[in-house]
Amino acid sequence: MKTAFIKLLFAIIIISLSLPSINFACTSILVSKGASKTGSPIITYSCDGEFHPILRLFPAADYKPGEMLELSNWYGQKYYITQVEHTYRVVGLMNEHQVAIGESTWDGRPELENTKGYFDYYTLMLIALQRSKTAREAIDVMTSLVDEYGYASTGESFSIADKEEAWIMEMIGPGEGGKGAIWVAIRIPDGYVSAHANMSRIHEFPLNDPENCIYSKNVISFAIEKGYYDPSKGKPFSYSDAYNPPTEEQVRYSARRVWSIFRRVSPSLNLSPAYSSYEEDALPYPLYIKADRKLDVRDVIALHRDHYEGTEFDMTKDLAAGPFGAPDKWRPIKWEVDGKRYAWERPIATQQAAFVFVAEPRADLPDEIGGIYWYGLDNPYTNFFAPFYTSISSLPKSYTVGKLNKFTHESAWWAFNFVANYANLRWSYMIQDIQKVQTEIEDDLFSKQKEVETEARKLLKENPAEVEKYLTNYCVESAETGIQKWWDLGDFLITKYNDGYIQNEKGRPQEIGYPESWLKTIQKEKLEKYRLKQERDGQGEL
Repeated sequence: MKTAFIKLLFAIIIISLSLPSINFACTSILVSKGASKTGSPIITYSCDGEFHPILRLFPAADYKPGEMLELSNWYGQKYYITQVEHTYRVVGLMNEHQVAIGESTWDGRPELENTKGYFDYYTLMLIALQRSKTAREAIDVMTSLVDEYGYASTGESFSIADKEEAWIMEMIGPGEGGKGAIWVAIRIPDGYVSAHANMSRIHEFPLNDPENCIYSKNVISFAIEKGYYDPSKGKPFSYSDAYNPPTEEQVRYSARRVWSIFRRVSPSLNLSPAYSSYEEDALPYPLYIKADRKLDVRDVIALHRDHYEGTEFDMTKDLAAGPFGAPDKWRPIKWEVDGKRYAWERPIATQQAAFVFVAEPRADLPDEIGGIYWYGLDNPYTNFFAPFYTSISSLPKSYTVGKLNKFTHESAWWAFNFVANYANLRWSYMIQDIQKVQTEIEDDLFSKQKEVETEARKLLKENPAEVEKYLTNYCVESAETGIQKWWDLGDFLITKYNDGYIQNEKGRPQEIGYPESWLKTIQKEKLEKYRLKQERDGQGEL
């Protein structure tokens, strides 16, 4: 057991060190069971930051009574907590009982950061997954741990789901040296969808509905004590206004993503973008909205593939998209010209995404088969999502190796990153080739799901010990096969799009040039210098 203990400590330290130093960039979607085609919740998490992710699997383990667990947080503190007698298997951020957790950071009041607290948000999520069979248990584990050991991260929104419920919990610390945290958790009602993206989303909440809303005892009193809320003004208490008062930069950076998710989930609402543009008197978006139709995993994946296409904020048609409509915007997102400040739009699909998961718990299936962790690396717009059942015992090697500072064909992340970066050279053409392969791979994976699960259920009845092996082999082989196809796609793109030419079906280079629509955007006086002399003299073309 000492070996497992050391492995857990080492893995937590490595993951903590590999996470971005600037983590203010994530998007999460919560689909309640009543809004899901499977009848169980779906949650997502796009972890955005310039780092190379490593997919981890933590096996279930048993410990002796009184055994201690050594942990290390992002401030370099090492500390001990009492270990439980049994921990559950965790694949990525979903466990064997189909509980999953995602997050987004919003920082909030800087004076409430507690560098002396023990638990950073990632370690809190991981330990909760190792100790929880339900979303409510996870909330209890997380809040109990910070009560006892302190909370080390800044303001955070957590998505927490199991086979029946989806919850959003928001948490912030009490300031340097304080114990516990100030938090509130709300269950997403059946039939509704929520989202958060680096901005607190909980405003007013019910104080007497423990089935659907739970909170720390000091959530309001602490705000009054600190001067964040004055009840004498007669306004109802808002968690978000107290602990994460909005600024224009944050609203445009964060609320725009929530707006775009909501506009696609419920077009019937005709939801205005006014608040996301920080327009005066515009109201914040509701915490959750009723979905126009029920969603499946592929619908939810599609929500993460969004650059505001078809709206006034369409990033394929803005100033920096260039002649071929490339949506990626190079950082910094804020910039200055002649003393005036500007900011690019911040999309849901971004090149800064390290990984994205879509967690699919299913109550109608046994845990060995029910929980699927759909996992995609790098930009969700230019990747594919592979299935990882939460009963598997090993992972594809290409998902577990690699570094940001060294390109290698052994790394799945580098396969996606290479294709995505190369596509920026001629986006409007290359994205069609990328999406063709993306669709082929995902169509194949989703079409095989029923067959795979039928066989797994048969094994569960006849030979339960073989289920883990069967699903492990399937997940590893399907992911690695997809990655090889992605490397082949990269080779194809380099060959087809070379030196500004585009090869046709016969391999012959074609002069495609620039779109006329883009050339027309150039100021006429600047375009004039490229005009042929004979054309200027009225002599017609050469």
